[in-house]
Amino acid sequence: MTSSNTSPALPDEPSAVSSRLRASVDAAFPRIVQQLSDLVAIQGIAWDAFDAHELDRSAEAVAALVRSVGIDDVRILRVDNDGTPGGPAVVARRAPAEGRPTVLLYAHHDVQPPGDPDLWESEPFVATERDGRLYGRGAADDKAGIMAHIGAFGALSEVLGDSFGVGVTLFIEGEEEAGSPTFRSFLETYRDDLAADVIIVADSSNWKVGVPALTTSLRGLVDGTIEVQVLDHAVHSGMFGGPVLDAPTLLARLIATLHDDGGDVAIAGLAGGDHATVDYDEQDYRSDASVLQGVQLAGTGSIASRLWHKPALSIIGMDVPTVALSSNTLLPRARAKFSLRLAPGQQPAAAMDAVRAHVESHAPFGATVTFTPGETGSPFSTDTGEPASRLALESFEEAWGVKAVEAGMGGSIPFIADLTELFPSAQILITGVEDPDSRAHSANESLHLDEFRKAVLAEAILLARINDGGLSA
Repeated sequence: MTSSNTSPALPDEPSAVSSRLRASVDAAFPRIVQQLSDLVAIQGIAWDAFDAHELDRSAEAVAALVRSVGIDDVRILRVDNDGTPGGPAVVARRAPAEGRPTVLLYAHHDVQPPGDPDLWESEPFVATERDGRLYGRGAADDKAGIMAHIGAFGALSEVLGDSFGVGVTLFIEGEEEAGSPTFRSFLETYRDDLAADVIIVADSSNWKVGVPALTTSLRGLVDGTIEVQVLDHAVHSGMFGGPVLDAPTLLARLIATLHDDGGDVAIAGLAGGDHATVDYDEQDYRSDASVLQGVQLAGTGSIASRLWHKPALSIIGMDVPTVALSSNTLLPRARAKFSLRLAPGQQPAAAMDAVRAHVESHAPFGATVTFTPGETGSPFSTDTGEPASRLALESFEEAWGVKAVEAGMGGSIPFIADLTELFPSAQILITGVEDPDSRAHSANESLHLDEFRKAVLAEAILLARINDGGLSA
């Protein structure tokens, strides 16, 4: 599905305004990239095992960048989570002119841990440019989102001056990669400060290099652990092996029931369907996902539907001894953590109950199965007929020179559900600075710089259209 709308008029001379915005972004772009590189150097990780001072430094650096483009009302705020302070968030506000709407610009300044340094081709916290891409942890996810907001605001301020009357609030979170544990409390505490007519969440991906996308749906998420126990304690595999199977073997048999022979999730009661109208070529998917030659793809229906409109279940961790520490014993228990992505329209609580019912009813050989629920996140879908979505698609087309794709995303952004609940009248846009080769969360994370330039321009054009009354058109 692609946009078929034409671009509405910008104030006075549309081509002149767009050209001036483009020239402003182009002139500022080396500075924007340098500022992004400086942010990458700060190791702001919101996990207990890492230095909290670095997270504070990250917030302070973002606050300074926001002030540098002329927004004076800038605060670094936190709320407590059961007595423990949450991550530092930057909230900056520019009041709207009389009768003008307010746009909330969201991104996050915290990043994932770097992982195994041997897998990186350059230092993870030293931004390194190679072949038109900027490599470094957070270069794409999501410090580029921060700089897209700041760069777009700077261009608008320069080009439109006092005629730029849209209110702008920046909300740069500091704990997204740790699961946003205080996000809901933060929204409730600062609800009046964050209220907006449009919310732009710059934390997604474009379709591919050269083709932008508006993320129109997200899968939800539930996770948890499944433990299988068969013995009271470990026993010698030679003396007792045979009549009883060890816990890892039984856990493997239970895990095997989670999918049918074709690879579709086999848990009763989960929503899903073959609804996608975008063609995601199988070879493109194989390349984007680095699927090895000869590996058969799982599931049925179109590739896009399997990614966006059907459940997907993965085992993301197991508690069993490593091979190096293994011994000839029958292990009494084994545990696995599952992650289940939910189709739009699926209620997380119902999905969690469905997983529990499945594993408890498929206990292999009468083993004791213990199900422990974990985190949940609701799916999301947007109405692309809303004015903000239409303006976004048109702005992307103008910046890239090609029609934008209305794309689902297989991943989840659980806090979107909180935004929709607490700000029900706001139109939410999920935009991206990444592409399929950005490798967010992985070694050698990177940002395609020319795509980034277009993302900054597209947001500037979008805000200019909103400024011209596009939301009421």
